[in-house]
Amino acid sequence: KDRADTVIIGGGCVGVSLAYHLAKAGLKDVVLLEKSELTAGSTWHAAGLTTYFHPGINLKKIHAYSIKLYEKLEEETGQPVGFHQPGSIRIASTPTRVDEFKYQMTRAGWHPTEQYLITPEKVQELFPLLNMDKVLAGLYNPGDGHIDPYSLTMALAAGARKYGAQLNYPVQVTNLNSRSDGTWEVETPLGIIQAKRVVNTAGFWARDIGKMIGLQHPLIPVHHQYVVTSTIPEVKALKTELPVIRDLEGSYYLRQERDGLLFGPYESEEKMKLQESWVTNGVPPGFGKELFESDLDRIMEHIEAAMEMVPVLRKADIINTISGPITYSPDILPMVGPHQGVRNYWVAIGFGYGIIHAGGMGKYLSDWILEGEPPFDLIEVDPNRYGKWTTTEYTAAKARESYGFNNIVGYPKEERFAGRPTERTSGLYDLLKSKCSMGFHAGWEQPHWFYKPGDETGYKPSFRRTNWFDPVGREYKQVMEKVGVIDLSPFGKFKVKGTDSVKLLDHLFANVVPKVGSTNISHMLTPRGKVYAELTVSQVYPGEFMLVTGSGSELHDLRWIEDKITRGGYKVEIENMTDEMGVLSVAGPYARRVLQKLTNEDLSDASFKFLQCRHLKLSNIAVTAIRISYTGELGWELYHRKEDSVPLYSAIMEAGQKEGIDDFGTYALNALRLEKGFRAWGAEMNCDTNPLEAGLEYFVKLNKAADFTGKQALKQIKEKGLKRRLVYLTLETDNVDPEGNESVWHNGKARTIVIGNTTSGCFSYGAQQSLAFAYVPMELSKVGQKLEVELLGKNYPATIIQEPLVLTEPTRMRLQRKGESPKI
Repeated sequence: KDRADTVIIGGGCVGVSLAYHLAKAGLKDVVLLEKSELTAGSTWHAAGLTTYFHPGINLKKIHAYSIKLYEKLEEETGQPVGFHQPGSIRIASTPTRVDEFKYQMTRAGWHPTEQYLITPEKVQELFPLLNMDKVLAGLYNPGDGHIDPYSLTMALAAGARKYGAQLNYPVQVTNLNSRSDGTWEVETPLGIIQAKRVVNTAGFWARDIGKMIGLQHPLIPVHHQYVVTSTIPEVKALKTELPVIRDLEGSYYLRQERDGLLFGPYESEEKMKLQESWVTNGVPPGFGKELFESDLDRIMEHIEAAMEMVPVLRKADIINTISGPITYSPDILPMVGPHQGVRNYWVAIGFGYGIIHAGGMGKYLSDWILEGEPPFDLIEVDPNRYGKWTTTEYTAAKARESYGFNNIVGYPKEERFAGRPTERTSGLYDLLKSKCSMGFHAGWEQPHWFYKPGDETGYKPSFRRTNWFDPVGREYKQVMEKVGVIDLSPFGKFKVKGTDSVKLLDHLFANVVPKVGSTNISHMLTPRGKVYAELTVSQVYPGEFMLVTGSGSELHDLRWIEDKITRGGYKVEIENMTDEMGVLSVAGPYARRVLQKLTNEDLSDASFKFLQCRHLKLSNIAVTAIRISYTGELGWELYHRKEDSVPLYSAIMEAGQKEGIDDFGTYALNALRLEKGFRAWGAEMNCDTNPLEAGLEYFVKLNKAADFTGKQALKQIKEKGLKRRLVYLTLETDNVDPEGNESVWHNGKARTIVIGNTTSGCFSYGAQQSLAFAYVPMELSKVGQKLEVELLGKNYPATIIQEPLVLTEPTRMRLQRKGESPKI
């Protein structure tokens, strides 16, 4: 063909799955190009594990869809797929691991997939060949198993052809040219294909494809080894197939392969091997179904751990050792979706677990391509989570860490330190780094909490309250009673200007466009009326706006806005100012008193009202000041040149000595925002939620003239009525607090059942008890309703209360002016 709607580059299981799903959904003109043969690269030699388990929320849906698809694929296509479903068991052999399983179980409770915490006795019954000395518990997924990757891909290919997709191989893509209308010319030795969009599914060749259009995809091939044994009499004698075992402390998986065993370890970051030469020099021409040299010495300690756990291995002969390339992204999650900065270029690359992800990701991407928005929220796999700061050195360091940490305990608020800091540090990083525990946000370092003499410093992860609990309470008190300063430089910051800027923003946002000198909170919605993003919008000069979003949403939001500009033909310029601009927030009852010492501008309430913005000088440093604070207390956000961060911070700290000014971090900020009932994008709202159920009606102006994206869908949602809504809970807990994504239970007439989930939570230092947001059915959403929230395997009593727990400073001021006494 010389024309196609969609050209998919790469014929591994992911690319073929996408071709199958697009064609099945009715898209004509789907062409897949594969440079050698289907499954070449990483697919053909994969161990083929399939599991319902995932610690993420929506990635569970991807796993579940894949398994359900693989169960019926043979019937649909007539191609056998070699799918075995003996179940799988993760083994806990430490008390911390048991806690992790309980933590994961509360996140599985509100999902439909089967998962159970089982006793050592049950583990032994299911896998009688285990040495039970160290087994404390198992996490059991009955529908898990393994599939033959080659057969799976061939069945998907048969399905793709059946529905009209064209799979061409061997055809190498030699170049990609983007045309001014957003379409592509895909060059091959057999001629040029004109395509509406291209999708890069090229596995470890994905970097080479990206380079054709000036993109450096942060991917690196990892050497993964697994070992297959000869027949083991004890295995052969079994009546049923053994479940797949994952011994997490031993860091390996083990499954039955015919009458023997297959065993695959994940070595430590020091021992594992990267194929770095492919990153610098590209993949060797002609590499297709080759393997690397195996190295048993590298995996010896894992073999010993496996022989201790499964003693029959000691007598087994190794008949095959596979060592093949698997592509890793820095955080081991794939990169799936449209790419910022290039029109109609999509990716589905970086799959460390391609077999279990292939089915679900093919469907997810197909839905997104055909319907213009993702079917559910998967921002964790957004390719735009990486940026120019993601260097090859960083990618290599992180891939080592991710591989080595494959089976590490997954704590809440997890931090990983390889490759840090990146070049993306705020102006204050050097000044603050020794005084606090830093967190990683989209390449940035940002203080989580600050140390004082006598504190236990450093990162001490735990499922319960840990070393930061009291210091965060101290910082909370600092902001509520005095004044605090926080570095918010990681915010995504865009400048929008041009003749159509007002028209564009009116179409993009559900809120009205703020007047000159004003700021508001605005939401971009998807066509179905879901919350794509939340931004702070300020009109700083007539027709010139500053848009601010969270650190993790920077390129996710920029891509969406750029797409709208192009499609609508708006005459506007958008500039990403994120790296050039620093942000300091000053908040607390004495914030005005401190800042007033540094400027002649009148900062009084009458002169500088809440949600106003203006340019001024503080200690002779130019800032754009917005009177807004995510703490809900009196405060300003001060936007300035990055190089002015240190002098500005120093001047503020100096000016606030008398008021007892001090630093605070993002953990205290989170506690302050939750007490005020402020929602967070990515928790209370995202592409899974609409703004009405999230309680954002105040920011959504359905009666404004402009037909903003999502408006019609939202009107229909409102007419039909909501099925669930966000509620505000207090919990009676002990040494554990909600984080978000825990199961919410209700004790009904028949039995106690899971009826919803928390979205975020913390300890409220004001109320001295735990606090959480949760989605529950409308009929259980009234104030006073008693519910239960599951934390670490135990259900704690929870009560829906009137929000917020603490009134914001502007509301308190308003009530005081009316002569009422507001609650703090």
